Amino acid sequence: MKLYYSPGACSLSPHIALEEAGLKYEAIPAPTKTKVLPDGSDFRQVNPLGYVPYLVLDDGTGLREGPAIVQCIADQAPDKKLAPPNGSLARYQLQSWLNFIGTELHKSFGPLFNPAFGDDVKAAFKAKLAERLTWVDGELAGKPYLMGDDFSVADGYLFTVTNWAKPMGIDLGGLKNLTAYRERVGARPAVQAAMKAEGLL
Repeated sequence: MKLYYSPGACSLSPHIALEEAGLKYEAIPAPTKTKVLPDGSDFRQVNPLGYVPYLVLDDGTGLREGPAIVQCIADQAPDKKLAPPNGSLARYQLQSWLNFIGTELHKSFGPLFNPAFGDDVKAAFKAKLAERLTWVDGELAGKPYLMGDDFSVADGYLFTVTNWAKPMGIDLGGLKNLTAYRERVGARPAVQAAMKAEGLL
């Protein structure tokens, strides 16, 4: 498999999933600004939308969108318990988390990276993020991971997105459960490996 990624972007989530799953893969940097791959070709020839993550499966099939990609990865290594079995209520709960992280957190961070948005707009998104992250902090009370005792692909996604808080001026210091959770996830060997591979450590 081939994972196209940009260092520190949302593609860190499937990068973590691949490391956790122990699957064989090649990580290929695809810078979000230049779209130029290491061989000099245009990333849009691989993914016409030009954004990461993008996963090419062993048979050459391409898959886009992080929540779909991480579930595909998890299902290839069921013994790792990165996702509950398909058809189970727990699987729908995982999908609920992946969708929440994608729509309520990930997309709310987007405007903060955009220089075209003014301070007023960014303040509104920061306020929304603070509200949502406070709720997540409450959901983490008394459990090590989002789904309970087992690390799941949703944890890799939440860790990735909350990595953007500090550079975007969002203080997580008052969110004790979330802060402890981030330390716990960040210490996992697979997370360390993915971050080192992307030059983030």
